[in-house]
Amino acid sequence: MGEAKRRKASLGEKYGQEERIMPWVPITKTQAELFVKWTTRGAWTGIYLMVAIWVTIRFIGPALGWWKVV
Repeated sequence: MGEAKRRKASLGEKYGQEERIMPWVPITKTQAELFVKWTTRGAWTGIYLMVAIWVTIRFIGPALGWWKVV
């Protein structure tokens, strides 16, 4: 318990607050991790959609007679 009191005394008001990525950037490490998580998920969703559209245009569309593929 003594170590926690010393750490609280040395950090002052910053005790218990999340650490920032860089001192001048107002983004915490947790916020940065969430940003990476959501953008990665969005990128994979875009890739899946692109593949689905490509399969539809390349194979399903011509099979149904929508247009001819040269």
